[in-house]
Amino acid sequence: MVKLALFVRLEAKPGKEAAVADFLASALPLANAESGTTAWFALKFGPSTFGVFDAFADEAGRQAHLTGQIAAALMANADALLASPPNIEKVDLLAAKLPG
Repeated sequence: MVKLALFVRLEAKPGKEAAVADFLASALPLANAESGTTAWFALKFGPSTFGVFDAFADEAGRQAHLTGQIAAALMANADALLASPPNIEKVDLLAAKLPG
């Protein structure tokens, strides 16, 4: 059962909205390769506001994601793409429905 999650809000720099969307879409294969990541979603809230929501069964999976390739690539590109640093929130899940 998934018990933990991350919610990351991203604000694109003006003119970098398409690049942020492309970056997030390109991260899907990396998320699929993470055995400890149960669910991963790239989100678009508005013209320049994006996010990522991912869920994990345990803290080890969440930590592996936070130190993995997606996080490293995001931080390496943050200055070029984002108006402000990513807002990363650790979340405890109360209930979840996932495909089984």
